[in-house]
Amino acid sequence: MPEEEEFYGKHGEPRKYDPTFKGPIQNRGCTDIVCCILFILAILAYIAVGILAWSQGDPRKVIYPTDSRGQFCGQAGTPLEKKPLLFYFNIMKCASPMVLLEFQCPTTQMCVEKCPEKFMTLVKAYSNKNDFDYYKNFCKDGATNTMGIAEILRSGLCPSMLFPSKPFTRRCFPALGQKGGVITVGNSSHFDDGSGKMRDAKDLVDGVKNATVVIEARQAVMKIFEDYTQSWYWILLGLVIAMLTSLLFIVLLRFLAGIMVWVMIAMVIVVIGYGIFHCYMEYAALKGEAGANVTLQQLGFQTDLSVYLQIRQTWLAFMIILAIVEVIIILLLIFLRKRILIAVALIKEASRAVGHVMCSLFYPLFTFLLLAMVIAYWAVTAVFLSTSNEPVYKIFNETECEHSRETCEPANFTTSPMKARCPDSECLFAFYGGETVYHKYLIGLQFYNVFLFFWCANFVTALGQMTLAGAFASYYWAFVKPDDMPAFPVFSALGRSLRYHTGTLAFGSLILSIVQIIRVLLEYLDHKLKGAQNKFAKFLLCCLKCCFWCLEKFIKFLNRNAYIMVAIYGKNFCTSARDAFFLLMRNMIRVAVLDKVTDFLLFLGKLLIVGLVGIFAFFFFSGRVKAFENTAPHLHYYWVPILTVVVGSYLIAHGFFSVYSMCVDTLFLCFLEDLERNDGSAERPYLMPESLRKILNKKNKTQQAQ
Repeated sequence: MPEEEEFYGKHGEPRKYDPTFKGPIQNRGCTDIVCCILFILAILAYIAVGILAWSQGDPRKVIYPTDSRGQFCGQAGTPLEKKPLLFYFNIMKCASPMVLLEFQCPTTQMCVEKCPEKFMTLVKAYSNKNDFDYYKNFCKDGATNTMGIAEILRSGLCPSMLFPSKPFTRRCFPALGQKGGVITVGNSSHFDDGSGKMRDAKDLVDGVKNATVVIEARQAVMKIFEDYTQSWYWILLGLVIAMLTSLLFIVLLRFLAGIMVWVMIAMVIVVIGYGIFHCYMEYAALKGEAGANVTLQQLGFQTDLSVYLQIRQTWLAFMIILAIVEVIIILLLIFLRKRILIAVALIKEASRAVGHVMCSLFYPLFTFLLLAMVIAYWAVTAVFLSTSNEPVYKIFNETECEHSRETCEPANFTTSPMKARCPDSECLFAFYGGETVYHKYLIGLQFYNVFLFFWCANFVTALGQMTLAGAFASYYWAFVKPDDMPAFPVFSALGRSLRYHTGTLAFGSLILSIVQIIRVLLEYLDHKLKGAQNKFAKFLLCCLKCCFWCLEKFIKFLNRNAYIMVAIYGKNFCTSARDAFFLLMRNMIRVAVLDKVTDFLLFLGKLLIVGLVGIFAFFFFSGRVKAFENTAPHLHYYWVPILTVVVGSYLIAHGFFSVYSMCVDTLFLCFLEDLERNDGSAERPYLMPESLRKILNKKNKTQQAQ
């Protein structure tokens, strides 16, 4: 027919019958060799970048605080091993705006064993031997009681005063508090600044604020870390439960696919319904409670997220969101009820395929191991690159000086002309930097590290997709199952993928990585332009971000189907992507409905596992159930382990269900090819399972004759 010819002309010719075709082609050649060579060279360069970073970097710069001489406090095997804390001579100098630009206080900093525990001035300590011996713990070497006070201060050997301090992030900060609304330090609202002048404790606040720009965030991080140390074994138990639940679900799908799908749908509706009921009960219980009617806008951002659970609007928002999700799921089930029958048949066949290729369930562990290696290499290289700068020293002074903030060398600074012109200046450690060729191109090496991370991570994911596709395709096209299948389908498919199609995997993952790195750059630009007032630039950036997000999703979809075609026919990436795309376009309605319905059902399975484990974690860690009240650990934020268990459960469920998802996608493409290749005759029988043939009203003619 002319219309049919025009349709196929636009979307390629349908696959012709081939009597020699018995599944994934064994006699194949290497594909996309140029990209394979490029990928190998990129990996070798990546290893060279790692070696260069490891030879130049020093992670101690991140772990240990650094004193004014660039030495690390508390580093094992050094004279400062027993001095792990950093002490500021004059914390009030940290109130200078330059601190926020240079990230360094313009005051002497030294490593000490303990922070000061009491008020003391150099003038008072000098007159008492015991006090001066204590005071010298916070002085540089060379300070003695034979020297005059003026000489000690002029030489910068000792601070002019000490006040009670507490260690925080390995640094000594004033022990600030409040008494009757008045700022205090060491239970006193005033202190002697060392010159005989009494000052208010609130004068220390600005210095502390700048010295700890992220102090509140760090406190929250420390509390979260403590919560993890208290609850890690319970989190691990929750993840094990999630893994066992996922495994049980997969096993039940193998034998009871039809029943399990409908049970899963019903349970998802029940779990979400219970969530709506629970939110309503919490919302009603807070009625009349003091402060419960505060709005989220009035409350603002709080580091303690449990505060949000004390206001009614939070539970109302949760209830509305869950109700919307519930309505959407019910409407989808009503409108797609007929397509769900076909999807159930496809899932049943996927269950049989997984049953014949059981080792496929454990393949995600191999993918996870490879991804963990890629992430670890990227993280270690990033740390070494970021710490491969050299210490830079600058001149800091109290009076006006023409050399202020210029770089200097501490070894010969005392005899330098700059010291002679600015007698009260000091050469102190400022930050890590460098002027060599290596340091100038450091940002480029960091960019290369991020790009190769995306490329390698996408390559590992693509390898998993092609391997599983090859294994499941060998199942579908086997005329007699499992006799016509390879002995080890997963290992056979993995071997073919690495031997013949490394270049194809590298090509597909390279395209995806380029789009992802562009998205990262757009996010970076968006972060930089947040304070800008140009509305057009913001709108353009928002459009670009949206477009590249859509492009990434499309490329992931295209790559996934291209890898299935490569696993079956052994052609290069472009040819396989074209064939897969045209095959899907020729069956657009089936793709849009059937394949997506199957994905939706599998997503409901993941949602059910996460919901069940999440509800259990909530009642356990929140102490809402009296049976667990004494067993559950006492935490700062009980949402920390709950969130960890929920996210971990989703990743575990996704790992198991990704095998099913890849199996369904592979069988679906094979199913479409089967419809084009064969017509149900004795010479060209359909290879699809009988359940699918019944639903689609397709029969082999041998069956019709019977």
